[in-house]
Amino acid sequence: MALHDTSIPEPSGPLPSAQDAARGAPPMDPADRERLLAGAHHDPHALLGAHPVPGGIAVRALRPFARSVSVLAGGERIELAPEGDGLFSCLLPAETVPDYTLLVAYGDEEHEAHDPYRFLPSLGEFDLHLIREGRHEQLWQALGAEPMTHQGVTGTRFTVWAPNARGVRVTGEFCCWDGTAFPMRSLGSSGVWELFLPGIGEGTRYKFEITSQYGGRFLKADPMARRTEVPPATASVVTAAHHEWRDQEWLAHRGDTPVHEAPFSVYEVHLPSWRPGLTYRELAEQLPAYVKDLGFTHVELMPVAEHPFGGSWGYQVTGFYAPTSRLGTPDDFRYLVDALHRAGIGVIMDWVPAHFPKDDWALARFDGDPLYEPGNAQRAEHPDWGTYEFDFGRTEVRNFLVANAVYWCEEFHIDGLRVDAVASMLYLDYSRDSGQWTPNVFGGREDLDAMAFLQEMNATLYRRVPGVVTIAEESTAWGGVTRPTESGGLGFGLKWNMGWMHDSLQYMSHEPVHRKYHHHEMTFSMIYAYSENYVLPISHDEVVHGKQALVSKMPGDWWQQRADHRAYLGFMWAHPGKQLLFMGQEFAQGGEWSEAHGPDWWLLDPEYAAEADHRGVRDLVRDLNSRYLRTPALWQRDTDPAGFQWVACDSADDNVFAFLRLDAEGEALLAVSNFSPVVRHDYRVGVPDDVPAWREVLNTDDLAYGGSGITHPDPLKSEAQKAHGRPTSIRLTLPPLATVWLRPV
Repeated sequence: MALHDTSIPEPSGPLPSAQDAARGAPPMDPADRERLLAGAHHDPHALLGAHPVPGGIAVRALRPFARSVSVLAGGERIELAPEGDGLFSCLLPAETVPDYTLLVAYGDEEHEAHDPYRFLPSLGEFDLHLIREGRHEQLWQALGAEPMTHQGVTGTRFTVWAPNARGVRVTGEFCCWDGTAFPMRSLGSSGVWELFLPGIGEGTRYKFEITSQYGGRFLKADPMARRTEVPPATASVVTAAHHEWRDQEWLAHRGDTPVHEAPFSVYEVHLPSWRPGLTYRELAEQLPAYVKDLGFTHVELMPVAEHPFGGSWGYQVTGFYAPTSRLGTPDDFRYLVDALHRAGIGVIMDWVPAHFPKDDWALARFDGDPLYEPGNAQRAEHPDWGTYEFDFGRTEVRNFLVANAVYWCEEFHIDGLRVDAVASMLYLDYSRDSGQWTPNVFGGREDLDAMAFLQEMNATLYRRVPGVVTIAEESTAWGGVTRPTESGGLGFGLKWNMGWMHDSLQYMSHEPVHRKYHHHEMTFSMIYAYSENYVLPISHDEVVHGKQALVSKMPGDWWQQRADHRAYLGFMWAHPGKQLLFMGQEFAQGGEWSEAHGPDWWLLDPEYAAEADHRGVRDLVRDLNSRYLRTPALWQRDTDPAGFQWVACDSADDNVFAFLRLDAEGEALLAVSNFSPVVRHDYRVGVPDDVPAWREVLNTDDLAYGGSGITHPDPLKSEAQKAHGRPTSIRLTLPPLATVWLRPV
């Protein structure tokens, strides 16, 4: 064990001289002794340490493999008598318990240490009450490993929730991974076990050794660990935050405008593969600058919570409170978030409360029984992913997850959580056939416990963290996902529009000659566009597992594919809803993403012959974001039907779509998309009759982007000629496979 300051005050009672000390304390009850040595005693503090007994003060220590143990108190050294099995004791003929330390000899070396069993519980009754009630919103401050000063001594408090265990011990590198010497005490009906270990500090690796009610003994990583070893190693690591934040201005103003009325353009990133080999701190030197240059308002990080298998991309979480150690320490991750904020970029983090893996050293059957997962095996197993689902109906489990959401936003200044796989949580019959699920109390398929959990999580987070946003990845037509909880909704701020994503990509995959038969796939989204607050996601899920990269989904030759890619992005940025683009798609990467090597950055190397093709697409994305940020019509009324007007929604034979976006003052942007490879000359588009002329502000066919250069450098005057049901129209030349944006002059 590590050494520490062993200064002690004057003894509180008279001490005998060393030669007057008794040889041993009264013998321990055999049953207690057996349970203690087996790691199955609920109250080791009643057996170890110093306690008044008839005739004096009994001192007992458990130090396996020690040659000798002595008490140091009042300037005296009193050797304890060996009792076998690593137990040592003595009886001090004193009236009160003195202040003392232990001198433990191993071989030829002696180590002085405070006795862990002389300390009162280091966790207060109020914390235990909140844990029992499932209302401890800062649970990480009560459970796990907390470096602290307790009763004037520095060390680490270890606490863990294991209500079904017969006994729990702390083990780690400080005891050569033999936890015999450090059994924890049960803190009553809370199910929490506690032990304060003096001298243990940051960087110490540890686990909990649990004895189940069936007699099995096994090691478990700390569910509340805030730092872990680098996988494949699985130990937890004692840590504390020391980062000095410099993002105060960002936090003060991030909630000034509700997110659904603010610009919100997201760059989705898988940190380990964005620039493979970079640490959090190295990423902080490159990622903020790159994202800021392209004009995105936010980054969305694929899960950063610790996960044992890198190929899961972070969606198989074992350390819900620990940023993955692959890229650095928790403070290093704070440094990255801070750097993004100081660059004016918000940070969204993928959060995975729907399931967890079955690794036997982690959450699965944590104390020998189903604990975090339901006891019903049929309900516990997730049929798609070979994982366990959380027991959302259990108070402590719900608290674990709600506090985890708060933890990331409060401790790491995360601006929002994108909640993964919400649909799998909401439906009892998700991916289950008849007979494989049980209806709820009303006979329905809705998981009422999951609903209550999501409502509690959202309500708690929005109450505690001003300016935060939660985003649901919910793939069904569940009603009220973004409706406030007080109105019966789930309480999310935004929802991924999976329907728009599926339909629009399906349309784009068709050869242009066939697109007129699928015209509705691009217009159907406007039927439900205002039923929720939507994000339009072209995420990692759409560019892996044989789905092809975005540009490769497009038909035709390389020129047509890039043109379609550009036209689609122009349509997407103008469509109601926020937008999200996965890394690599901003420069038309042709290959699927792989977590092993990340984006194909070499495509942008000047030595590459087609570098200009990819740079042009990246320049377009930069200009889309730039124009988007300066055009309130594109984001201010995303959730207001009055902010959108179809101009041409039925021009199927032409493969043309045209619509107006309007800001709160009525200022308009006209977006026209031609998803045909032919140039359409003198194409009339109906426009509002109070605008005398329009100017082109963005054209995806611009030569600078790799297009054919059919643009409109001069203003387009409105003419008193009907088109698309409007008395006024403009004539323009529609470039092939392109989207054009126009503003009033």
